[in-house]
Amino acid sequence: MTAPALTLSDDQADAWDRVADLLSEAGVDLADGHTAAARENGASRMLAILGKAGSGKTLLLAELCRAMKEAGVEIVSGDYEGRRRRERRTLAVLAPTNKAASVLRTRGVPATTIHRILYTPVYDPEFEKVAEWLTGQAERPETEALSDEALDRAFAAYQVHGSVPAALAAAGLRGSDFISGWKRREEPLDVGFVDEASMLDERQYDDLREIFPTLLLFGDPAQLAPVNQSGKMVFDDIPAPKKIELARIHRQAADNPILDLAHALADPQLGFEEFERMVEDRARQDERVIWGQRVEVDLMARSPVLVWRNATRIRLINAFRAVHGAPETALLEGEPLICDGIELPIKHRKKRIDLEARGLVKGAQVIYLGPGKKPGFSRLHVVGAEDPRLSAASIVKIEKPDEEEPFIPFAARMGATFLHGAAVTIHKAQGSQWPDVQVFAPDLYAAARMGRVEAGQPLWKRLAYVAITRSSERLHWVVRNRLSKPTAPLTIDDLPSKAAPLALEVEVDGDPQAS
Repeated sequence: MTAPALTLSDDQADAWDRVADLLSEAGVDLADGHTAAARENGASRMLAILGKAGSGKTLLLAELCRAMKEAGVEIVSGDYEGRRRRERRTLAVLAPTNKAASVLRTRGVPATTIHRILYTPVYDPEFEKVAEWLTGQAERPETEALSDEALDRAFAAYQVHGSVPAALAAAGLRGSDFISGWKRREEPLDVGFVDEASMLDERQYDDLREIFPTLLLFGDPAQLAPVNQSGKMVFDDIPAPKKIELARIHRQAADNPILDLAHALADPQLGFEEFERMVEDRARQDERVIWGQRVEVDLMARSPVLVWRNATRIRLINAFRAVHGAPETALLEGEPLICDGIELPIKHRKKRIDLEARGLVKGAQVIYLGPGKKPGFSRLHVVGAEDPRLSAASIVKIEKPDEEEPFIPFAARMGATFLHGAAVTIHKAQGSQWPDVQVFAPDLYAAARMGRVEAGQPLWKRLAYVAITRSSERLHWVVRNRLSKPTAPLTIDDLPSKAAPLALEVEVDGDPQAS
């Protein structure tokens, strides 16, 4: 019998039973630990598991994933899929962003991004034979592409990591050697778990419902809705019988001052000034909360300052570049960027899919590594991506205070567009988490003074809740508009050159003129 490895709370146990009943219709029996054919009733199966930070959503997701794997369900990662067998049951664990997926992976959950499931890689036929052999679907191939020694290395790596791209990397290949492109998924999967579901927009939600006849959404109703959704989240319209609320805050979160502060915001009588006094008191009692008199510039290189107003964001970015002596006409190695989308015409849709599948989706956190080999190209490290290193045609925009048009230090004619990432809005930070998070409190005070309300709650409280819960270790509540001096120059030495366990450095051609 497959049972949870950890003791679940009452509400988690109730949720487990509800999910188990739903999964049995998809051909996954968690009670007896085996799979069978899915029940064909023509209806899609849906559950939304909702709860605030610390209520155990991720714990429940991880335990369900473990139990499904033990029952014989195949976990689909998005890097390679063999021929579909009628009897197999599949699960994909998804997140809207690379960073959110990487947070799950650090907790042992084999998560990938929605894009990596919507679009699947097309392998070169010669390496398709190798992939089929590695996954147990064919005999060992004879191929001129790889020596016997390289095949042995690939096989050994696959036994350890279970990843076809990592195995081929161990054989000495780059992704561009064996992946010839990407295509829209044609065949559906069985079960999808979606974390950070509050970030989903309607289009993503519809795409997921096409792919997964059984879909579980894990989300936090206290977060901010997507900007283009008018304050609504996709699970707001899901009928009440298909929603499960996790209300209990678990023991491991009970002594966490950061979560205590986040949950204190639910008090309708709490005002901004009273909340700040609460933060100051916690800072005196616990080193995990820091009452900051200035923004720490050293943290900004990898953990952006979280703000509400665009004017604040632009001002902090320019201050960050100034104290590092960054020239206007170039980027320094190690400067953080945020992907702002892909600027390619429809006829170059394949190149757009290539970039997005490699992690350059809107909102992705990126570190600049230096210029690429072609004019207008940049070498980039995509934070949280499974294969973080790539080179892409880039359009970098540095916004200036009180200027409508951004300054562009260099640009390709078309490709991935980037804004600077030393500071980001709290909306864009959703789905991400960092050990240290700096929250620029004067912006939240401005939101409180304006008296704006979103989804029945003061906007400043929703902003504060999201910003605070981005921190996994230390919360810096910055109360003054000041910036420290850097203690060291910007560097890229802290970035892994390979993704764990093995990485692929992929040259992605984002310039249509180069094709």
